[in-house]
Amino acid sequence: MKETPLSNCERRFLLRAIEERKRLDGRQTYDYRNIRISFGTDYGCCVVELGKTRVLGQVSCELVSPKLNRATEGILFFNLELSQMAAPAFEPGRQSDLLVKLNRLLERCLRNSKCIDTESLCVVAGEKVWQIRVDLHLLNHDGNIIDAASIAAIVALCHFRRPDVSVQGDEVTLYTPEERDPVPLSIHHMPICVSFAFFQQGTFLLVDPSEREERVMDGLLVIAVNKHREICTIQSSGGIMLLNEQVLRCSKIAGVKVAEITELIQKALENDQKVRKEGGKFGFAESIAKQRITAFKMEKAPVDTSDVEEKAEEILAEAEPPPDVYLYCVSKPVLWTPGTAQIGEGVENSWGDLEDSEKEDEDEGGSDEAIILDGVRTDVGTEVSNTGSQEAPIVLSDSEEEETIILEPDKNPKKIRTQTISAKQEKAPSKTAVKKRRKKRTAN
Repeated sequence: MKETPLSNCERRFLLRAIEERKRLDGRQTYDYRNIRISFGTDYGCCVVELGKTRVLGQVSCELVSPKLNRATEGILFFNLELSQMAAPAFEPGRQSDLLVKLNRLLERCLRNSKCIDTESLCVVAGEKVWQIRVDLHLLNHDGNIIDAASIAAIVALCHFRRPDVSVQGDEVTLYTPEERDPVPLSIHHMPICVSFAFFQQGTFLLVDPSEREERVMDGLLVIAVNKHREICTIQSSGGIMLLNEQVLRCSKIAGVKVAEITELIQKALENDQKVRKEGGKFGFAESIAKQRITAFKMEKAPVDTSDVEEKAEEILAEAEPPPDVYLYCVSKPVLWTPGTAQIGEGVENSWGDLEDSEKEDEDEGGSDEAIILDGVRTDVGTEVSNTGSQEAPIVLSDSEEEETIILEPDKNPKKIRTQTISAKQEKAPSKTAVKKRRKKRTAN
């Protein structure tokens, strides 16, 4: 399923808000979203929430044969999965370009930076080494996947404990957690990715872009830094040209953000370790309270609504109404009778007025007495009597008693009521003459 594209209105709105240094979620330009870290019951399992973006991290290990060119080093493997549960646009069972890019960036950030001592994972040189596998599952997509995935990966590696082993001759003994305490991994530093989104060819910059902001951005710059401000990897995508000053400024911002995130990770690890030692609720069990799962509930921000009416009146007073439509000038309703009300003065009463179409129908379907003066035309059944010279009036008649229009030169037509006799009636004999003729015939 393809993702729904942004409309032109949404795109213009986002770009306009970015130009005014505003963001949809109320953050400032360099602000990160809230980060929440929770651990599972087993070691190496964690869920990282970056705003509404959630990533599940799980670390596992097994004894395998080492690589031929690195016989004394363990193996690190990273796998990120984008499921349809996170977003409908992700297709299952298919590696998209985005997935390939994210996996390569994670490997460069965590494996190539030597954040984990791989030589400590060697059990028997050339024969047995530990293979550490980091599986990352995107649970919900709301932008900035790489930052959330890098945090989840490093947190899961720091929280993971591998089983203890002992070597006697050629025999390798693997101990369970009940027999011996698991051994944590040897981690040198914690590299974390920080994403910077650029808009309008690098004119505007945002830290930790959301999903909608990623759709309208022109380019993305990802910098992986540790708390010592050492750059582990850097990647630019989108085809934009950046200046040296822009890259240096982004690296300084990334150093500050990574120091804050590293401190948060260390506090979360210490709290989890403390709870496990005390025997209290730890892992995902702490999210279940009163038989309800509240770990992923929506956080509500307090909103002050005490002076909403005053602010609304000030905004309406400052705003200028449109030139034609006065949306803000609404009259108060007037109650004439119970159950009725009038708002505004209204317009003139047009009840009974004929529309243009009705007028045309009436003109076309009128009576046979319709007269067109301009074309000097009469309908069927109308007799035109024109006697005398040009100055004589023209009498149009069709019945014994009707409206007759007299056309006089240089004068407006007048309507007069006249008594006219048609030509047929003049030719017809009277009733008395008919009776006399009948009597003569009978006498003869």
